[in-house]
Amino acid sequence: MRAHKESHFLVSACLFLLSFSSHMSSTGPFSCRLRKQFNLNGMHKSGDVILGGIFEINFFTTSSEHFTSDFDLIGFRQAQTMAFAVDEINRNSKLLPNILLGYSLYDSCVKLGISFRAALSMTSGRGEPFQLNESCYGNPPVLGIVGDTSSTRTIAVSSIVSLYRLPMVSYYATCSCLSDRKRFPSFFRTIPSDAFQVRAMLQILRQFNWTWFGLLVIDEDYGRHAARLFQSDLAQSGGSCLAYLEVLPQGNDMAEIQRIVGIMKKSTSRVVIVFAHPSNMLDLMEEVVKQNVTGLQWMASEAWIEDKVLRTPSYMPFLAGTLGIAIRRGEIPGLRDFLLRIRPDNDTLSSQDHNLVKQFWEHVFQCKFVIPGMEFEGQTLERLCTGNESLRNIETEFLDLSNLRPEYNVYKAVYALAHALHDIMQCVPGSGPFQGQSCASLQGLEPWQILYYLQKVNFTTDFGDQVSFDENGDALPIYDVLNWRWPPDGRAEVKNVGDVKEMASKIVHLILDEDKIFWNFEPKKSVCSESCPPGTRMARKKGEPVCCFDCIPCSEGEISNETDSTECTSCPGNFWSNLQRNHCVPKSMEFLSYVEPLGISLTTASLFGALLCTIVLGIFTHHRTTPVVRANNSELSFLILLSLKLCFLCSLFFIGQPRLWTCQLRHAAFGISFVLCVSCILVKTMVVLAVFKASKPGGGGSLKWFGLMQQRGTVVFLTLIQAAVCTTWLVSSSPAPHENKGYYNDRIVVECVVGSTVGFGVLLGYIGLLAVLSFLLAFLARNLPDNFNEAKFITFSTLVFCAVWIAFIPAYINSPGKYADAVEVFAILSSSFGLLLALFGPKCYIILLKPEKNTKKALMGRPNLTHFSLETGLSSSIQPPSSIHFSLPVQCIYI
Repeated sequence: MRAHKESHFLVSACLFLLSFSSHMSSTGPFSCRLRKQFNLNGMHKSGDVILGGIFEINFFTTSSEHFTSDFDLIGFRQAQTMAFAVDEINRNSKLLPNILLGYSLYDSCVKLGISFRAALSMTSGRGEPFQLNESCYGNPPVLGIVGDTSSTRTIAVSSIVSLYRLPMVSYYATCSCLSDRKRFPSFFRTIPSDAFQVRAMLQILRQFNWTWFGLLVIDEDYGRHAARLFQSDLAQSGGSCLAYLEVLPQGNDMAEIQRIVGIMKKSTSRVVIVFAHPSNMLDLMEEVVKQNVTGLQWMASEAWIEDKVLRTPSYMPFLAGTLGIAIRRGEIPGLRDFLLRIRPDNDTLSSQDHNLVKQFWEHVFQCKFVIPGMEFEGQTLERLCTGNESLRNIETEFLDLSNLRPEYNVYKAVYALAHALHDIMQCVPGSGPFQGQSCASLQGLEPWQILYYLQKVNFTTDFGDQVSFDENGDALPIYDVLNWRWPPDGRAEVKNVGDVKEMASKIVHLILDEDKIFWNFEPKKSVCSESCPPGTRMARKKGEPVCCFDCIPCSEGEISNETDSTECTSCPGNFWSNLQRNHCVPKSMEFLSYVEPLGISLTTASLFGALLCTIVLGIFTHHRTTPVVRANNSELSFLILLSLKLCFLCSLFFIGQPRLWTCQLRHAAFGISFVLCVSCILVKTMVVLAVFKASKPGGGGSLKWFGLMQQRGTVVFLTLIQAAVCTTWLVSSSPAPHENKGYYNDRIVVECVVGSTVGFGVLLGYIGLLAVLSFLLAFLARNLPDNFNEAKFITFSTLVFCAVWIAFIPAYINSPGKYADAVEVFAILSSSFGLLLALFGPKCYIILLKPEKNTKKALMGRPNLTHFSLETGLSSSIQPPSSIHFSLPVQCIYI
């Protein structure tokens, strides 16, 4: 770093200034003196032990020897606070009894070179010759230094005093680099380092969930180290990002400031953190006002959070609501009375003390002391200082002790050195910490001995704060959290809204009273991307910070049950994601249910078909003596109606959750019921053909094979074949329920696996064979003459039956899950309704609506036919109607 190189160069240069002249003799000692005396502004008090101090009292200097009147009241008050602390300790009989503390306080004039001169003066003397031994080592006049204010100056000065192992306790230098014990072995501080300041700010950001913010830093050690710490902590903790990081120029570079403000205005970040000094903020705010950059939440470092220069009516519309951390405020009883005793005519003051006090007096009372022997040519003195002015009668910032922050750190620093000296004096010879268990003595006290005890200091101030130092020389960190309020009356004020401190476990503890915070921006949030709710995952935007992301919904079967989840997790086997994708729920069991619309429709149709069969059966039973019923061989007709009713009812086995017994019964009941029905139709068709064949010459012999017993035996035989197929199938490879997870990802299909596709194929093939055979026979008999030719209806019904089951096969194969069952039920119902309506619809029509056609005469038709008695199975030539049982019409039955 540039400041570090500069400090190292100055160290080397100042060491060359510490040259000495020697007068060589065999017996005489060496005599050392400074080559040049440094004329520095300061305050001094003699004592047994001298403590040094470096403070900013004058802003600028015109030369190395003359100072301007740009007097800093706060810096002077800090110096007076050290003087007060020394005076208070001297009056304390319990702390350092019988030892008089003195001090040498110097004005740095905010200049690195002058701070260097002050440090060299304190480590090597103010110019008075002093005797050294042959090694040219001796006790320095000052045994501890309080200061400096600037981190850059403190880095350089500490580099010098560390060579002497001289303790230096800073009350205002916050650079985290000063915690490096290898580079600064004798450095301590009573103000928290920037490392904690950064952690404290990040804790405030987390408190309000601000994850997207900008950072502005000053171009010096203070700002650069803060930026480095921010980037490091953000990389470790994650969750927050810098929208931009800009370095504020030191000089009046308005073009650069305009560029930075332009970036702030365009950025989506609503929070801006600034590590800078008030002078830098003034240039920045001028441009902020010019470009009208409103709606920002400012976060201030301790360097400018309390500065009054920025709390003006022109800036407050932009800076109102500023949050920041400030040095811990303390109370110092008795300080006001001590300050009121300051007078320029005090006889106890040295000439240098008089110089500072006179500057203070002239600044406060806006007057001028007349220096004897000097004329003010060309100047008009508006007022002369008399020295009798009273501080009690004037309002000045110097006496406003309601907000003691740096002064409180100065106070603690002086007491830390005093407690270290006190512990040295309490050492018992023979049990000391040094070589041979020795103790240090006041006469030969070395700075490194004070350093040893300072590291172990632990005391509590009257204000209740504990003071101790860790292994890096840092005090227990604590900050106050301040908020800039701008009430309607227009008087800007700063309120304490909480505090933040670091525990011994390195955990940052933040206490905020959010109800007291004045807000000046809406909607009180600053994020690059809104948080991803449960059910989504974050997907980073390419080329943008980690805080900028898209929220991608989790895929089906995956969930995220946390906010801002980076990935979605898959649900276990029998579970699936809910609609919100934030919980895994058991997969639904899918089957053709009685309560769903499709199941209700099919169940209704099945029951309606069974009811319709019952109605037709009732009609036929009631009219069983009529010619239409008797002509159809009523026994086969009743058997067909019974089998159709079974067909309708067997479809109910396909609805509802599959069980082992329903899986086994559904296909067996379906196969046997249909074979029974189709067998009856086949026998009827064969009988019709046989009768008409018998009506031809020489064909009567064929009728002997179609008696009632033969018909019954054929139906039973054909049905038993299907029963044997079903039994073999159930025994060898029985159908069973199966949870199929392959159809869908989100649900489980419960289905009946057929077990043996061969068995299922044989069952369907056998039904199809009988149906095709019935169709072919009925088709051959479709044109047989009669008034009521039933073969036409059989042909039509079997054609519908075959068409339905031919269409069923591809539809069944391509239908998943419950839809396969629905297709099979639909095929059963369609074919059953087709057979019922085609076979029994015309007969019911004649029986109920055309009773005049339900006579023997209407059904006899032509008289030259051979007739066949359905009851006896015997044929005869045409006789008078009274000798004929019934004329057999040609009937085509299709199920």
